[in-house]
Amino acid sequence: MEAGMEVIFDMLIHVRTHSGRRGLNIVYNTAMLDKREIANDLVTLRDLIRWGISQFNAAELSFVQGMPTAIDEAVYLCLSALHLPPDFSVEYFDCVLTVDERLHVLNFFQQRIEDHKPSAYITNEAWFSGLSFYVDQRVLIPRSPMAEIIQQQFSLWISADQVNNILDLCTGSACIAIACAYAFEDAQVDASDVSSEALAVAEINRKNHGLEDRLALIESDLFSSIPDKRYDIIISNPPYVSSHEMQQLPAEFDFEPGSLALAAGEAGLDIVLPMLQQAGDYLSDDGILVVEVGYSKPALEKLLPEVPFFWVDFEFGGDGVFVLTAKQLEAHQDDFRRVKLL
Repeated sequence: MEAGMEVIFDMLIHVRTHSGRRGLNIVYNTAMLDKREIANDLVTLRDLIRWGISQFNAAELSFVQGMPTAIDEAVYLCLSALHLPPDFSVEYFDCVLTVDERLHVLNFFQQRIEDHKPSAYITNEAWFSGLSFYVDQRVLIPRSPMAEIIQQQFSLWISADQVNNILDLCTGSACIAIACAYAFEDAQVDASDVSSEALAVAEINRKNHGLEDRLALIESDLFSSIPDKRYDIIISNPPYVSSHEMQQLPAEFDFEPGSLALAAGEAGLDIVLPMLQQAGDYLSDDGILVVEVGYSKPALEKLLPEVPFFWVDFEFGGDGVFVLTAKQLEAHQDDFRRVKLL
């Protein structure tokens, strides 16, 4: 769970599941009832959270793009709609909200319920590695488990004082690049993406975090426009969703830029394999390549059984992230180049 949001989740046990007020146990359909009628019944923050949980569960929403449960999303959307901080005290949950405040929360809820719009796109905010980022539908919602090893400075594989240059391929919102800049305060970070629209979002986040001098944004199709330099860390959360998986994704994923940011061919490896073939040319002698492949992990292992991928065991959940050293990449170039994808 991301730092900064943890306090929200600590609040959840305080949300009561019933109330004596008229109508609070009814599951409404916001498309059929006027929001003002609902707002007359739901007067406190606690009322709205409880009602939101019921609505989200009834609508069978998907919770895989940042928030793990209906409870988490209801709390987050309420606090965000009311411009309240993540550590807002539960002591104020029973304060009466103004009608306008209730309607604003219900507007957020309505977008989530009727459109299945992910919360991060409703609030234009997502959290990664304890940091807040601007997001919209030009980029994926940050949700990589790699935040954990970024905060640990990749200490299992490289010494922090060796890290001078970092490259984030397929950067999207630049959340990974910016988290790396915080973790390695003396390093220069380059962040690339094939999408100019994604880089426009990355620019917003670069400015918000005051990293104009340390973070370079590059429009590039993988390594095609990357500077001729050596990086100590190359990290990437590239597209890795297979054709079959793309067809099975819930409605919430329709809001994400799927063709560029999610889809990666029949096996989900159309981006990862060229990355393996080329990354060694851009790594320092003791550098490392860190890549998330998610559910394409079995396909990659089957395709390249002789390659010693180190699969990260995350303490806080997540899977499908491998690490290879520059020496391992060099030793297995023949294996990478012999592979042909359908």
